[in-house]
Order: sequence, then C-alpha cells, then structure tokens
Amino acid sequence: MCGIVGWVAYRRNLVHEQAALRAMTATASLRGPDAEGLWVGEHCGIGHRRLAVIDLAGGRQPMLAGRGRHAGEDVLAALTYSGEVYNFRELRSELIALGHTFQTESDTEVVLHAYLEWGEHCAERLNGMYAFGVWDGPRQRLVLVRDRMGVKPLFYHETDDGVLFASEPKGLLAHPDVPAEVDLDGLRELLAMVKTPGHGIYRGVRELPPGHVAVVDRGGLRLHRYWRVASHPHPDDLDTTVRTVRKLLEDIVRRQLIAHVPLCTLLSGGLDSSAITVLAAEALRQDGLGAVHSFAVDFVGQTEHFRPDAMRDQPDTPFVHEVVDHIGARHADIVLDSAELTDPLYRTEVLAANDLPTGLGDLYTSLYLLFRAVREHSTVALSGESADEVFGGYAWFHDPHAVAAHTFPWLAALGDRRGATDQLFAPDLTRAMDLDGYREAAYRQALGEVEHLPGEGPKERRMREISYLHLTRFVQILLDRKDRMSMANGLEVRVPYCDHRLVEYVYNTPWSMRTFDGREKSLLRAAVADLLPESVLRRRKSPYPSTQDPAYERSLRRSLSELVDDPSAPVSALIDPHRVREVLAAPLDSSGFAPNRRSIELLLGLDLWLRRYPVRLLVNA
Repeated sequence: MCGIVGWVAYRRNLVHEQAALRAMTATASLRGPDAEGLWVGEHCGIGHRRLAVIDLAGGRQPMLAGRGRHAGEDVLAALTYSGEVYNFRELRSELIALGHTFQTESDTEVVLHAYLEWGEHCAERLNGMYAFGVWDGPRQRLVLVRDRMGVKPLFYHETDDGVLFASEPKGLLAHPDVPAEVDLDGLRELLAMVKTPGHGIYRGVRELPPGHVAVVDRGGLRLHRYWRVASHPHPDDLDTTVRTVRKLLEDIVRRQLIAHVPLCTLLSGGLDSSAITVLAAEALRQDGLGAVHSFAVDFVGQTEHFRPDAMRDQPDTPFVHEVVDHIGARHADIVLDSAELTDPLYRTEVLAANDLPTGLGDLYTSLYLLFRAVREHSTVALSGESADEVFGGYAWFHDPHAVAAHTFPWLAALGDRRGATDQLFAPDLTRAMDLDGYREAAYRQALGEVEHLPGEGPKERRMREISYLHLTRFVQILLDRKDRMSMANGLEVRVPYCDHRLVEYVYNTPWSMRTFDGREKSLLRAAVADLLPESVLRRRKSPYPSTQDPAYERSLRRSLSELVDDPSAPVSALIDPHRVREVLAAPLDSSGFAPNRRSIELLLGLDLWLRRYPVRLLVNA
C-alpha cells in the first residue's frame, strides 16, 4: 500500500515545477514510509511513497515502460500505483502469453503491462483494492483508476489546463493552487452522514467514485464507470448458495494472504472477523506456514465492568480468546485507556490522517492506536470490515421502522439523536445548511441508481434498496476510516468482504435467503458453521467497541465547556451556545453511544480542525 500524487498541465513545463510535486509527495510519507519516487515529464509529473509489501526490491515506483527515464525521452507509460491486485499472478501469465516480458515479481508491473495491453479497460480485469494514475506518453493523456468498492481513496482537482490528483486531500492542499476552503455544500456533506460518491468536501476537490476511470487529455476530464452494484436473477438454491459463499471466501482469503512481509488478522470475536481469522488459519496451516497472528482492541476495565447497552450485550474479549484457543492463533490484546483516547497529540494525529473532523472521536482514535500497535509486528492485516453491508448485519436492516423510513436507514435508526446534533449550530447556519433537505436529495439520488428485477415483491424490492444504500454509501464511511487510520501508521489493511465477486453474488441473493434462519447474516453463519465455536456463531451482532469509561466522557465535557465559554474559539462562530450548554447540563451517559457524547465529539472535532488546519469556511457562499 502506498501514497500517490500527480499533476498534469498542458500549458506549462512541469520540469520546472518539481518543488510543488515534491511537497505533494511528502504529504504521503506516512502512507509510504519505505521509499519515495518522482518522475517528471514536460506535461506530467507523478510522485510516489511506497509501503513495500510484494517484491520488496523490485516494486519501486513510479514505474516506467519504454526507453525513457527522464524528461524528453520516449516513455510509453509512467505509473504511480497504490493497492494490491490479488489476481496479478494469473494476469502476469496471460500477459506473458501475449508477448510481454517482466523484470520483477510485483503486482505493480502487472498493472503497468495490463494498461499497455488493454488501455483503460484493464480496470475490468483487476481483482483487488487499488487506486492509480498512469501517464500515457504517446497519447499525452492521464488515466486515473479506482477499485470497484472504493477501498483505496483517490482525489482530484481540475485546473484550467489539466488536473492534480492524490491519495488524500492533503496531497492536493499542498499545491499552491488548491486553497483549503469549505463552502456550505462541503459543510453539508461533512455533517449529513450520507457520503455522496464523488464529493470531496473541500471546495474544488472531487473524489474519483468507486468503480470509475477518469481520462484527462487536452479536451478536459471525462469519467467512465466500469463497474456498478448491478442486479441479476439468482438461480441457486439455498444449499448451493451457502457452498458458493464458502468457496468464494476460501479463495478470497487465500489470495489476500499473499505478502512478502509479516501478516496478521484483526479479531473482534464477532462472526465477521472470526470467519476471516479461521479461514486464514486454515490456509496457512495447509501451506505449512504456521499459526495465524491476530490482534484485538480492548479498553482498561471494559471486560470486568462491562454494562450492556442498546448496541452490544456482551464484551468482546471472552469471545476473542475463545476463537484464539479454538484455532491456536498467536494473539495479542491491545488494551487502551481513557488518557490515551483523550490525549491531544493522538487526537491531532487522527485529524491530520483524516483531513476532516468526525463525531466518532474514540472510534477513530482507538482504531489509530490499535493500528499503531499492530504495525510494530505486522505490515499487513486482514479485517472483517464490510461484512455487515454485504450480508445485512446491522440492526436497522431488521428494524421495520428503519426499513420503511423515507431516508437512509442508519439515519432513521439514529432518530432524534441526529436531530439533536443538527440543532447545536447557530440558527442562521442551521437554516442555511438545511441538512434535512440535503439528506433527502441525497437519498432520492441514491434510490434512483438501484436496478430492480421484474417480479420482485415489495419486501425484496425494498431490501435490495437497503442493501444498495449500504454498499454504495454507508460502507464508504467505514472504509475511509479504516484506510486513513491504518495508512497513517504504514499498515496495509485488506478487506476480504469487499471482493467484488462476493459482493455481486450476495447482493443478488434474495433477502429471504439471506435471513433464512431468522437472523442477521444467515448466509455467512451457515458458510462457516463448521469452523467456529458455537458461542461465536450464536453471538448477536456487536459493533466496533467504544469505551464505557465515564472518565472519557467527563473529559469531553470539560473540553467543550471550556470552548463554549471562550468567544475566541474557532467553533464559537458556528454554534448555538444555549443549546450546547443544555447538552453539557444533561445527565452523564457513559454507554458509548449516547447522543450527547457524539454531539460533543463533533463540536470538539470541528474546533480542532479549524485550529490545526489552514481551512477557510465559506459559510455564506
């Protein structure tokens, strides 16, 4: 995994603009701590920061095809690439049969030759998580590609004579022509929790949507969609479907275990991560590679003093240890305390990694600290992320109120808690943002993308919509968090459940089959029923843990109380002080998912963002 940047300008010579390109490349140093590379031609410059995972010696970038190594020489293609292509070995054999020769064992070189053979249509042949830019020398054009599910990020900014691109917004903001400005539309997107595909929050910044290719030439930038979550009839019966899911998972996990560096799994003790861990353990055993390494996150005193709440009824750690004992994993618990979660240094590092504030403070900070600890032992980790979106695991999939609501189901499940947060802003700003109207428009846009099949009943039709909303919107929020927190520590996190073959197959499986045992994630549970302890198979869905330590929320409240009493605080211009004081006066709720807690996290995050980033809010735009 790596960080990529680039600049195409048709009316200037970029050989003389290397300082800006180096500044952009430097912003990706945490994503790629192992090496740095820069290639500059007359109208294109690309930078790369490398995290070496496959072919440590041979995979350096930018990687070039052709005789050229410097400006003015013939370059067929210059590639800056981030990610992993899991079918690179098959593609390599196919390309060799077509006459291509290879100098390395890296998947990077396979992607480069795939472009030389198939052009922009090479994206349709790749299985993996990736984002890359390739400069086509003969055609004098840039091609940007992002993976189908959007696991790897890619942002761009159109200029008057070309384009800038980068793995993260900070890579674009490092360029002198891209000001860090956020207008009302960007603020809406930041606060609405709808994750509109393509929206980059910062003014003039766009995100290449998942499953898209962008081609940039002298005529401008054109987008092409090469993959979508499409609807097809499902011909298989239940037994065949369960067997197919199992075979897909076995193949996916085996492919994603390929690495030339230490590898592990992230284990929560839930069905999703336990399934990945046990499948990885079995594949490693079959190949004689020893026991799987696993890591889990916990909080000081959480297991001993656990209190059931609306989101979780049991602590994770006992289930984690049961899975570890069941498969003989080499395991470590990463135990965090409230002082770490509220440490200003870590919260600032999380903001710097994310480029944006969030209302899920401890869920980001704890993940950041978990990944920091994991990185001391491993460079690659397999995660259970996205299984809930694929298999229908969230509680609101099964809540009639949320399913029937005329909005995104996760917003319906939040209910009054979301509205309480919206009302913390100054009345004029609240009216100007019109977050309810923004959410409604985003919801209608998303529904309009869903393909329905003839003859679908009302229930199947609605659950297809619910699934689509999660696979194209909600999952992006979590994938972004996973990417930014892991890459800020130089850790590559792979997400087997985002394999497009699995997504396509399960998405088109009837909802009645996906819930055939009357529970969430029926197909996944049945597919791995012979591999896991019965207690884990029976366990109710439990989300990523949040600390229950009352000291954490008390610390948040003290910080916000200081802000609301400080008229010079950057966030003071955005908030309604009376409403905020009402939040602070409310009874302490340390469940971890209390509405006040998330509201407090959001306001603290906004203030830190405005202090630490040179961002200019154009709230009257």
